[in-house]
Amino acid sequence: MPNREFYEVDVPIHDPADPARKGLHVFTGEADSPTTALRRAHEVYDAALAAHTAGLKSPGKQPDSWGAAGLRPGWQMEWTAAKAGRWHNPLSCTTRSGFAL
Repeated sequence: MPNREFYEVDVPIHDPADPARKGLHVFTGEADSPTTALRRAHEVYDAALAAHTAGLKSPGKQPDSWGAAGLRPGWQMEWTAAKAGRWHNPLSCTTRSGFAL
C-alpha cells in the first residue's frame, strides 16, 4: 500500500461578475501523490457544490480528511491552474523555536 501523507491543493478562483476579484481555495487531506490529492480535492468540491445546489448540508470532512468549506457559489474554480504538493504547517513547532501549539 502506498505511503499516505498530508497534501495541500491550491486552486485559483475568480468572480466572473467582477474579474478583478480573485482568490485561492485551499484543500488539505491525505493522499499518496499530488495527482491523488488533486483528484480528491476536485471530488470533495464537486460533492459540496452539489449538496449546496440541492439545498442540502455539505458532506463535511471525509475519513481521509478531505472536505470543502467556504464555498463561493458562482465563483469559477480554475482547476487547470491548481497546484498540489505536500503540506507543510507554517505554524509547526519544528519551524518556530519555543512556540507551543
